[in-house]
Amino acid sequence: MTTKTGNGGWGPRVRGTGLAAVRGLALALVTLPGAVLGFTLSLVSVALVPIGIGVLTTPWVLTGVRAYADWRRVLAAEWCGVRIPSTYRPTPKGARSWARTWAMLRDPAVRRDLRWLLVDMTAGFTTALLAAVLVLYPLEGLAVAAWLWRPLSELGGGYWYGFVHVTDQSSALLAGALGIALLALAPLAPRVLTAHFRLTRAVLGAGQGELAERVRVLTETRRDAVDTSAAELRRIERDLHDGAQARLVAMGMDLGTIEALLDKDPARAKLLLAQARQSSVDALAELRDLVHGIHPPVLAERGLGDAVRALALRLPVPTEVAVDLGGRADAPVESAAYFAVSEVLTNAVKHSGADRIWIDLHHTDGMLRIGVTDNGRGGAVITAGSGLAGVERRLGTFDGVLAVSSPAGGPTMVTMEIPCALS
Repeated sequence: MTTKTGNGGWGPRVRGTGLAAVRGLALALVTLPGAVLGFTLSLVSVALVPIGIGVLTTPWVLTGVRAYADWRRVLAAEWCGVRIPSTYRPTPKGARSWARTWAMLRDPAVRRDLRWLLVDMTAGFTTALLAAVLVLYPLEGLAVAAWLWRPLSELGGGYWYGFVHVTDQSSALLAGALGIALLALAPLAPRVLTAHFRLTRAVLGAGQGELAERVRVLTETRRDAVDTSAAELRRIERDLHDGAQARLVAMGMDLGTIEALLDKDPARAKLLLAQARQSSVDALAELRDLVHGIHPPVLAERGLGDAVRALALRLPVPTEVAVDLGGRADAPVESAAYFAVSEVLTNAVKHSGADRIWIDLHHTDGMLRIGVTDNGRGGAVITAGSGLAGVERRLGTFDGVLAVSSPAGGPTMVTMEIPCALS
């Protein structure tokens, strides 16, 4: 943008400067009304939350503010190469309005959006307009010197261009000279526009404190994952020792006894042989159950959708499953999602008193979303040591979230979201 052309001109710079001026003017025309409208609606909607109206309007208003901020992120990247990451927390889909409102208000990225609107209507508007003024104002001086001085001089009191009072042709030429001098500042327009977007990034981007908190949360979830894995290994070892291993040892002893009794007491040997055969069947069943608890074969072979369908078929409560997945997630994500659904279903069967359960699995916007709804008595909460707390820890390992809506009297809706891509 700043290199000379082959003929010694400054064509690329002029075009880049002019484009920055046009973009700055367009931004200025959008920034002030957009920021004022977004901030005012957000402020009024949040203020109306205590009386209930804001509970219905706030999610819609904040979603609009988010879309406006994301649009500015796109402009920053396309116009000036300024990358502003979007770090919003997933909003629970299908949850009640108060749950969505509370989740959005707790999101640090949403609070940054509101602070950014204040900055955008002041410093943001000023920097965007300045990018246009650096180019358009010098051109105005040249236009005044060329032909505008006649109609302008006829105005009562004349016309001021900067510090030049335009009243006749000589003063118009002085205004033109000032315009030429100011034109030397025009190449700064692209830099000013870039500064505008860098200001946007400084406000919309995650701060060091939030990043530190994010690292702390991820550290805790990883520690929980390690602890869970260690506990799972101990459970597998215990189940093998007390179950299949004990049966295999007993079967070996029975076979030794059978070998000794084969000639002396064939009838007794035949009875022990039947017991050994039954022990082998029981040991095989226990091994299959153990393997199923580690990683269900249907999950590995046919994917999450069919594995959840198979899980639903074994429930004592009629369960409907809707699946809309265009591919398969990574194996660890599928495993985490499967066992999370399994735990939620177990809780529903044991504690909700429901006579019907609905499961919905779909993937949109890079997010695996799972909803489990039952028509039971409600009252489910995430408490320390509960099954839902374990599900939350399991999902947290993959940056996932868990939301529970369970008013007294039901229904209970559990929403799980895991960021992932499908193959």
